[in-house]
Amino acid sequence: MTGASRNESMTWRPLDPRAAPNLVDARLQVHHAAQLATALGIAYLLHEPDDSHTNLEWIAEIGALASRPVMGSSLMRVAVQFHPFAVLVLDERNAARSTLPLQGETIAQAAAWIRARIAEAGLDASLYTLDKHYTIPSHPVAGSGIFDASNAAAFENLARFYSDAAMVLEEIAAAAPNSDPVRCWPHHFDIAALLEVSPELATAPRKTISLGMEPGDDYYREPYFYASMYPSPSTDIERPPLEGNGEWHTRDWLGAVLPGSRLTTSTQQTQVEAFLSSAVKACTSLLNGTVR
Repeated sequence: MTGASRNESMTWRPLDPRAAPNLVDARLQVHHAAQLATALGIAYLLHEPDDSHTNLEWIAEIGALASRPVMGSSLMRVAVQFHPFAVLVLDERNAARSTLPLQGETIAQAAAWIRARIAEAGLDASLYTLDKHYTIPSHPVAGSGIFDASNAAAFENLARFYSDAAMVLEEIAAAAPNSDPVRCWPHHFDIAALLEVSPELATAPRKTISLGMEPGDDYYREPYFYASMYPSPSTDIERPPLEGNGEWHTRDWLGAVLPGSRLTTSTQQTQVEAFLSSAVKACTSLLNGTVR
């Protein structure tokens, strides 16, 4: 896709490779705050088998992850903005109807504020709960700890990873013949699209590539772009080379990864796009058994 086809609000925002390993605390705080948004879908939307009612959309104009819409007296979404760090209630145009800065707030206080906004929208606020069917990494804010966004640069850098990932992934997904929308999944907190390589057949399972950006986990302390496969091939299979300074991950799962610290200081967009393009081709060949 050409640059002219991009959403005008989505342009590449330079990333700092040196700062990539130092975003852990910001990432964990935002991950917990994002549960405030996904809780809206859990409480008021039909529960889908693939958990898509819980996923979040990156809204580039406001730099936030937003829940799926819920209809009360009017349409509303709950979103978490990274910088400045805040929880938002959005209207049908994705404009902030109400804003609660999270600095110094607790999860319980933020949830109470959201319940008040839900009641104003004519919905039963007692249904809104932070109970969920999955676990996420621990952080003091999960208890009575307060949110602390005083390291503003870390929250801003984290927002840039999501913004850039959303832009390049949406372009790839739009060009793919069979792709799910680009969404952030609140369990692992990655933003990703699922590309279909081949449909399910009576003689073979559906083959897919998950293409995304993980902001950090037990495998990598830093954000990384990735491509993983289903069904996952053996980790000892011969693998094609990757472009863009990417590498193959082989511990517990097989996939192509590009850690944030391996980004160049210039031409980053070209590097990431080259990596993702080569990763899709490599994973497709591995799934189809056509590696040369």
